[in-house]
Amino acid sequence: MAAPGSFDLAGKVALVTGASSGIGREIARALSEAGASVVLVARRPAELQEARVEVEAEGGRAATLAADLADRRSLRAAAARSRDFFGDPDILVNAAGVNLRGPMLELDDEAWDTTIAINLSAPYFLAKALAPAMVARGWGRIINIASLQSLRAFPMSAPYGASKGGVMQLTRAQAEALSKDGVTANAIAPGFFPTALTAPVVNDPARWEKMAQSTFARRNGELHDLRGTAVFLASRASDYVTGQAIFVDGGFSAG
Repeated sequence: MAAPGSFDLAGKVALVTGASSGIGREIARALSEAGASVVLVARRPAELQEARVEVEAEGGRAATLAADLADRRSLRAAAARSRDFFGDPDILVNAAGVNLRGPMLELDDEAWDTTIAINLSAPYFLAKALAPAMVARGWGRIINIASLQSLRAFPMSAPYGASKGGVMQLTRAQAEALSKDGVTANAIAPGFFPTALTAPVVNDPARWEKMAQSTFARRNGELHDLRGTAVFLASRASDYVTGQAIFVDGGFSAG
């Protein structure tokens, strides 16, 4: 059932990257529940199909696009094909990400290049490809996934932190360029959530509990905690919100 009033996404089309698992999959489900048709983008076709079945089982409409967003040609092909299912996307959610951990002085060039390509370049080039149609309609939403590491350094994550710092500034730049045409750009900065990227920490009970105790809420996030913020930023309820990063982190960044 679509959400009422300003939060209703009926008739809207959302393209969500990283939609086969974790944060991307959860946000895709939330936007679908609010009424949007969703185009699910990720590398692994089998997991994408599982996500599609999940959305459709909940009464939504979904399509899948398998693409390697680290490859510029694959990214552009996916952007061009995205309109073939439900029309041009009104909402772009850049949730695909990697965190290739290791000591900064020991990581190879590929770790840096891959991280920047997926975490920072893909949101830039996808928005560049999809925003013109949003501008032509006078309405659109870009939602990037930032991080606690957009503001502070964490051990063993130099490329990831650099990319997420870039995502925050990219969001501001997109907002500056597009908001006058009715297209807003904002970021969600999650705290500690159980995802494939955080598995090394989640699987260490002592570290996971230490992170929970570092928040005001005294718990780590659950994926459903991201739903309300995502729907808000995707909907008319956020018409006058742009260039912002909303930290969904139980208060960690405010401490």
